[in-house]
Amino acid sequence: MRIFRILCLSTLSLFTTVLFAQPDIRKQWQTRLITVADGETINLDEGTFVMDATLSMEGKKNITIKGKGIDKTIISFKGQKSGAEGLRVSNCTNITLEDFSVEDAKGDGVKTMNVNGITFRNIRAMWTGKPDKNNGSYALYPVLCENVLIENCIARGASDAGIYVGQSKDIIVRNNKAYENVAGIEIENSLNAEVYDNETYNNTGGLLVFDLPDLKLKRGGHCKLYRNTIRDNNLPNFAPKGNIVGKVPLGTGILLLACTNVEIYENQILNNRTTPTGIISYYMTENPIKDSTYYPYPTSVYIHDNVYSKPRKKATMRGRMGKMYRFKLKFGKDVPDIVYDGILDDKVPNGKFNYSDNKRICIRNNKGASYANLDAANGFKNISRDSAPMDCNPSTTASVQ
Repeated sequence: MRIFRILCLSTLSLFTTVLFAQPDIRKQWQTRLITVADGETINLDEGTFVMDATLSMEGKKNITIKGKGIDKTIISFKGQKSGAEGLRVSNCTNITLEDFSVEDAKGDGVKTMNVNGITFRNIRAMWTGKPDKNNGSYALYPVLCENVLIENCIARGASDAGIYVGQSKDIIVRNNKAYENVAGIEIENSLNAEVYDNETYNNTGGLLVFDLPDLKLKRGGHCKLYRNTIRDNNLPNFAPKGNIVGKVPLGTGILLLACTNVEIYENQILNNRTTPTGIISYYMTENPIKDSTYYPYPTSVYIHDNVYSKPRKKATMRGRMGKMYRFKLKFGKDVPDIVYDGILDDKVPNGKFNYSDNKRICIRNNKGASYANLDAANGFKNISRDSAPMDCNPSTTASVQ
């Protein structure tokens, strides 16, 4: 019995060491982030390191922060007492973050702001418990950045988006996995983005491209989404109340909101039960628009050569969109794979269902895809399942510049 007690106490001691912050380690690392000379590499040791405050680096050039691997160098912020992020990098040039994990940050996992040349490579950012509204908003979060590369990363548990790129330019997001977030990957108010060879699964929404009002960078677009696997995104929405992604219904594969010049092709869009692909204006959010310079309509969208598949079952009952599907649109089990709200800008030349110039919404050659124009501008009175008006191939649509 005495030996058993000793073993139990020893095990408890080893376990509880990871629950308490390591202030000396945090101080050493923060000092290194402050004093590192331009052009140097910061090598992180193997182990689990518990921090009680944000780690931050500012005003540096040509720096690499490198761990021993995502399963070997783990920076935990469980019990974080101060700071809004786990790791923050701001006002820098040519920064590479690679081969480590950030867990359980109080706010965002890894945030980079005003960085020209930022690479996230082999980074895992996550919250280790169940999906929860109290988790941080974003796991990987470059905002107001240029020349962004996110590759071979993992994002899990974010109460907004796992991989979020906002108000940024010249972006590549490739070979990543995002799961158990509200949104797996989100490109918001950004220009010139390529999102390819990613896997998003078991999120509320798999891949979002949004353009929102009241932000510094407006009229985002020129975005290509291709060769992604977007599957089984049927997780109940756990975003905090008032968050725009809180309106995304479970079962959303791809959602385009008020964006322009977007091309979606060669994706596998599988088992997303409510909206495998949605194209909507900002008016569908039912939020007021106070920004006089904001353009709320989606234009120049080309969706082609994708594969769609889902079980024949009713859409979710949850949220505004789910209830609309059930009670107003009455799709039953015949839920369309591609939905367009049909709200057109009447100042742009258009036909009955579509624009007539290079602002057209074009949909063609998608395997297994059904379609619906919701005619939302007219109270959903003339819902059309005829995709013929959308069968076009705009030569000027979605060219990344």
